[in-house]
Amino acid sequence: MPTANDTPPKVTGPAGAGPAIRARDITKAFGSRRALDGVDVTVPAGAFLTVFGPNGAGKTTLLRILSTLARPTSGTLELLGADALHDDPNALRGRIGMISHRSMAYADLSARENLLLFARLYGVADPDRRVTELLELVELGHRANDQAGTFSRGMSQRLSIARALVNDPELILLDEPYAGLDPHGMRLLDDLIERIRPGRTFVMVSHDLERGYALCTHALILARGRVVLQGARDELDADDFRDTYLSVVGSLTSDVEAG
Repeated sequence: MPTANDTPPKVTGPAGAGPAIRARDITKAFGSRRALDGVDVTVPAGAFLTVFGPNGAGKTTLLRILSTLARPTSGTLELLGADALHDDPNALRGRIGMISHRSMAYADLSARENLLLFARLYGVADPDRRVTELLELVELGHRANDQAGTFSRGMSQRLSIARALVNDPELILLDEPYAGLDPHGMRLLDDLIERIRPGRTFVMVSHDLERGYALCTHALILARGRVVLQGARDELDADDFRDTYLSVVGSLTSDVEAG
């Protein structure tokens, strides 16, 4: 298992490339409530950003906006060099993969059938070959023809990763991918993420401070829809970051109890 003291992998990206994500003054309002309130974040190409925060902080809302599945109420957003709010969203979605704590697989279809469905939706060249490669990558080749509904939590998560990779995305978004996994499943997911990291940019939302901080090259704390602290991991003090996070969580818990 990674620890908070592990050295983060070096961030690499195309020479002269701009950031993979540049969000400015992102606000998302639901009526009078602001799920996000003036969020600024920049993620270099090839980086791994972990977004921490308590429940209700706005983490999932931010991830949905970065996936182009939701639009902000205001602000600007560039993804992979494109204007995410004005350019063709379908073109951008073909360059993005989403991994959730829910598999999003069709339970009555086999693992192979699930991946073939998504491969054809994305217009992947030679979908049979691509699906076979992905099943081997996530160590599900031996269960390729079994219904996804028969899979364990860990196997379902590996199928979810294969589905997210079917279009060979440049940007991968992870929404609490470790939720519900046992320690063995967590280690397998750690190994798999490390294998698919080269050449890709990642954004993960997490409650797990130790694992999320060990994986990242950049970290951000979100609370009540606002950025509390962010920066490159090698420029942050791990103890200060942990104390800030625990202080934020503690103050919000106290507010709830007082209410």
